[in-house]
Amino acid sequence: MGRSLFFVLCILSLLLSFSLSSPVDDRIRDKITVLPGQPNNVDFNQYSGYITVNQQAGRALFYWLIESPASRAPESRPLVLWLNGGPGCSSVAYGAAEEIGPFRIRPDGKTLYPNRYSWNKLANLLFLESPAGVGFSYTNTTSDLYTTGDQRTAEDAYAFLVGWFERFPQYKHTDFYIAGESYGGHYVPQLSQIVYEKNKGIPKPYINFKGFMVGNAVTDDYYDYVGTFEYWWTHGLISDSTYKSLRATCEKGSSEHPSVECMRALGDAETEQGNIDPYSIFTRPCNSTAALRHKLLGHYPWMSRAYDPCTERYSQVYFNLPEVQKAMHANVTGMPYSWKTCSDIVGDYWADSPLSMLPIYKELIAAGIKIWVFSGDTDAVVPVTATRYSIDALKLPTVINWYPWYDNGKVGGWSQAYRGLTFVTVTGSGHEGLDRKHEAFILSASPFLPQVATITEFIVCHCF
Repeated sequence: MGRSLFFVLCILSLLLSFSLSSPVDDRIRDKITVLPGQPNNVDFNQYSGYITVNQQAGRALFYWLIESPASRAPESRPLVLWLNGGPGCSSVAYGAAEEIGPFRIRPDGKTLYPNRYSWNKLANLLFLESPAGVGFSYTNTTSDLYTTGDQRTAEDAYAFLVGWFERFPQYKHTDFYIAGESYGGHYVPQLSQIVYEKNKGIPKPYINFKGFMVGNAVTDDYYDYVGTFEYWWTHGLISDSTYKSLRATCEKGSSEHPSVECMRALGDAETEQGNIDPYSIFTRPCNSTAALRHKLLGHYPWMSRAYDPCTERYSQVYFNLPEVQKAMHANVTGMPYSWKTCSDIVGDYWADSPLSMLPIYKELIAAGIKIWVFSGDTDAVVPVTATRYSIDALKLPTVINWYPWYDNGKVGGWSQAYRGLTFVTVTGSGHEGLDRKHEAFILSASPFLPQVATITEFIVCHCF
């Protein structure tokens, strides 16, 4: 009887060992063989799948890793985590498919074409759909969708990183950067702070965090209000009287609960601005969705949850194709809803949002973490004036004064280097300041590197 029991236990143990997957097994399963409709001669590896960040609640975050081409020795390249904001918007929809990823989606919603300015030429790109409920990321606890905020998002993102580096140990000790835009202006510094604090006291941490980068970033409630209203007024988008009313009624109160007078002034501003695309004021708007873009809701009442829906319709088609989801190992739980570029539930029920990220900036600057801030100058949602007010509030010593940088002989924008932070503007760029040729192709971003090709190359070269 004893021998029989021992034999049974051995068999069960053997079966269990086969059922438990190893990081190598998971990584092999996550490898993308080919994406439907992708161009020929793709010379880099791609992986996508899920990392469980909370076993009890059943929260799992979806990622897409796009490595550098084999010819560029991806093992020697840094790793960049990209986070889009919203809150509630997908980094796959925006960062990967519209901004810095290697592919663009054609109008047919079925085929892809190359983005010649993809950042994966210089770095390995890791796109994360965060928090749970955004894109393909999911939770088995429905209440999570209505209680998500900054703190849980940062904690889950860190749990994701821990799990992800276990699955991809070859990236341990690789130079690691965190980047993002818009409400990513909260995600990026908050996650950076957690990584920095978790690394304290570890001589050689496997998350080899070097710095962070944000663009047109929500940073500080007060300065975002002041800078946004000033931008509207100085660019002729609103009247003198509405500008004065906004300054008087909106800047002093809590941005979580704008006063009736503030909301009335914001309504006046919306009427006066007319049918423009506030995310890129000189770009022709999509008339069929103008009303959606001008919803007055959320933490910043003038900011809708997503970018111009006319630029995202192709993503909406492509990432809902069953063959695409199968190729990307996505929607494995059979979500009872379609993949969307932004989650209205997550965004509308956002729980906690600190008033300012500037204390985190100060902490990380003092710690020697590299920070790079860029701003497209035609964005009226989180405009360059708002960012400049926030940076000025840090009272950092200037290392290199304001100077122009050039793109093929033309001024591409301006820059100023502070002790601990570099600020760069991109002329003619909107809220998604990396989605067009001249916006992604930044030349001479530093006077010390006249041949710098892109923002990524600049940050990788540690030129701050």
